[in-house]
Amino acid sequence: MDNTPVSEATRGVIAVLHAFGLPTASADLTEARKFFAAQRLESHIQNVFKLAGISEAIMTNDPLDPAEGPLWQNAGDKHPLFHAVVRLDRILEKWNEHWPMLQAAGYQVEQTLSAAGVAEVRRFLTDWCARMKPVYMAVSLVDDFQYPEESIRALLLKEAVLPVCREVNIPLSLMIGVRRQVNPAIRLAGDGVGRANLRALENLCREFPQNRFLVSLLSRENQHELCVYARKFSNLMPFGCWWFLNNPSIVEEMTRERIEMLGMSFIPQHSDARVLEQVIYKWRNTRRTMAPILANTYSLLIQDGRDVSREQIKQDIQRLFRTNFQDFCQVG
Repeated sequence: MDNTPVSEATRGVIAVLHAFGLPTASADLTEARKFFAAQRLESHIQNVFKLAGISEAIMTNDPLDPAEGPLWQNAGDKHPLFHAVVRLDRILEKWNEHWPMLQAAGYQVEQTLSAAGVAEVRRFLTDWCARMKPVYMAVSLVDDFQYPEESIRALLLKEAVLPVCREVNIPLSLMIGVRRQVNPAIRLAGDGVGRANLRALENLCREFPQNRFLVSLLSRENQHELCVYARKFSNLMPFGCWWFLNNPSIVEEMTRERIEMLGMSFIPQHSDARVLEQVIYKWRNTRRTMAPILANTYSLLIQDGRDVSREQIKQDIQRLFRTNFQDFCQVG
């Protein structure tokens, strides 16, 4: 209220309030709070999906999250519109703090992993895949991530995570480029961004050709290199514009670059939403950004001598926003 809400984050709040017909220029949130408190969850989900123009959503679910894990332990039937992902951050990035949770759950692991302990981590992941039926596994990695390296993270990647991904036939999503807690005083908001060394990604794609990797990089400076690697490795799929990159000016730049280098063989965007209603403004922004990019792409093709039909355009958009993901993840 003190500043005109022109940033991406503040404009998103305005867009969500406006979508529900709520006041956008008042500091009094009473009406908005009453509106959300009065919603019935199932009908509200349906309404949000309709406003966002989406048909289903994929979550991110960490089995070692103390609030979330127990919900999955006692879960009944899955909601048909929401699909799971096994999030691996606590296992791969914070093993020393979280291995006791596996041990308490009956898995015979120690802080210093033996071959038997690695096998138990595989059993843990297999059990959770059976429970959650995930679309893929995912991990957010630091900007100085390397592979290979002498570390528990690299050991678990090679001997536990990637074998289970192959066994249950799901991709691994690598989100690389976080600088952890550059400002610890602001806690969860304290992470920053750093440029990654993509030799690690190159080594993973080459060493594990039977694994599939959905890849999103946090640094703008890494995006061209990612496109080059996607041309070299068929098991690598560029995936969305993540976090600090999820701003229209950068999304436009990245998408143009990807089309120029990869044609329609990438996944242009994901919701990257922390709360349900954010999907409304995030997908509205995506459509608003993508439409002129695609129009210009087809205009250039026509100028160069190739007509494009409405049906071909529909097919391309279907690929970008649905079937590229479904085919790569082998879901449908």
